[in-house]
Amino acid sequence: MYESDYQGQTSSTISGTYIERRIRQLLEPSGIEINGPRPWDLQVYDQRFYKRVLVQGSLGLGEAYMDGWWEAEQLDEFFSRLLATRITSNHKFLSHVFTWAKAGALNLQTLARAFQVGEVHYDLGNEIYTAMLDQRMVYTCGYWRNADTLDEAQRQKLDLVCRKLGLQPGMRVLDIGCGWGSLAKYAAETYGVEVVGITVSREQVELGSKLCEGLPVEIRLQDYRAVSESFDAIVSLGMFEHVGHKNYRTFMEVVDRNLKPNGLCLLHTIGKNDSRPGSDPWVEKYVFPNGEIPSLRQISAACESLLVIEDVHNFGAYYDKTLMAWFRNFDAAWSELQAMYSRRFYRLWKYYLHSCAGAFRCRDLQLWQLVISNGIHKGGYQRPE
Repeated sequence: MYESDYQGQTSSTISGTYIERRIRQLLEPSGIEINGPRPWDLQVYDQRFYKRVLVQGSLGLGEAYMDGWWEAEQLDEFFSRLLATRITSNHKFLSHVFTWAKAGALNLQTLARAFQVGEVHYDLGNEIYTAMLDQRMVYTCGYWRNADTLDEAQRQKLDLVCRKLGLQPGMRVLDIGCGWGSLAKYAAETYGVEVVGITVSREQVELGSKLCEGLPVEIRLQDYRAVSESFDAIVSLGMFEHVGHKNYRTFMEVVDRNLKPNGLCLLHTIGKNDSRPGSDPWVEKYVFPNGEIPSLRQISAACESLLVIEDVHNFGAYYDKTLMAWFRNFDAAWSELQAMYSRRFYRLWKYYLHSCAGAFRCRDLQLWQLVISNGIHKGGYQRPE
């Protein structure tokens, strides 16, 4: 809701015609029409949609979709066009202002809250992730440079990570946010290293330990702040989005404390183009509670006078392709999954995957791999091809 639109008025005095016209005006720069003929056009099925979106912004848009109030044939392209206009940056919806203010004032990722995202998101049920992900269950962006399938894109990503870290037989590696142990298993099998993986998800510990059985891999239910050991290399794939800006320096201090001299850390994280705190209100409520996507400036500031950023590699365009592959897998498995999950959950998950794909497609979001050292890496760093 825009303060300028509502000055001197109450919601009861604003006509439905005015609200619909205002929404149409907001969509006009994106080339999206309401009830238009193109696959990215928004089809409205419930007239309550307009007021809900005008008042609540992206939270109302997402909840209205979950409730079946609107649809778009190509939901991913709808979001790509919508987000390219930077609508949430240019217009201050009250739900967004509240979310940003809360994130700026509070530490939403304290140790006491650290396990919430595991319980809400990663413990939804291994059935979803087994069906949706590749054969190794990698829940981060694939590397599609020379890949035609999701399985190959994820294998190439895991191998790229291992080569960037210069893994050698006998090394001891810390995997912060190890998921179901995909990297740990690959690194142990292919590069002969020992891996300690930590996660805040009980489901990931249980299944990941089974998948890595017989290998020098230990998967723990543990917060990153509790680790105080010695490792030749540290890796974190898709976990930094749960750290929060008030804890970025703490995370880097954990890296510095646990990394041996001349060691390397690889940080793989989704990134945003500004340093404003907080996250999208719908995503924070329904997908990743307490999540926050970092900017490069925030990551760099967290490393100052402590660690050296040796390399930055952006392949965020590949996340679009990865997310759409995940949705195809999820959609194909829905006939089996629907016995365990509601139709509203299906729409939630579809919205999550397509909205993220659209955000990466229009470059509203990035995917960075940073190689970080403790400043004692002799001779400089050369990224492997």
